[in-house]
Amino acid sequence: MNDVMANAWWWPFVMILVAGWLATDVWRWLGVFAGGKLREDSELFIWVRCVATALVAGVISKLILFPQGILAETPIWLRLAAAAFGFLCFQLSRQRVIVGVLSAVGFLITGWLMLDNFGL
Repeated sequence: MNDVMANAWWWPFVMILVAGWLATDVWRWLGVFAGGKLREDSELFIWVRCVATALVAGVISKLILFPQGILAETPIWLRLAAAAFGFLCFQLSRQRVIVGVLSAVGFLITGWLMLDNFGL
């Protein structure tokens, strides 16, 4: 990664978007192909689902509570509001992950720009 990209204001938001997608959809599809013969109520399948959910929750919590870089410059209430908005959009879109991630990132960027430009 070059210095221009690393210092761009939008780079952390792209990373949140990519990480949100990679942490969920890619591994879900791999799980579908690899675990096609597992029963949904098997102990192994339940354990894998719990571990995957815990990992996603941990990453999201770390991004909200202990951000780094430019994300750390945003107030915690904005990060929490973006997460809540993303979750609401996720639920309203019949649990489509991409809708939840994109809406949360859009909310965060919009709020950050409003704070930065208008002092709201």
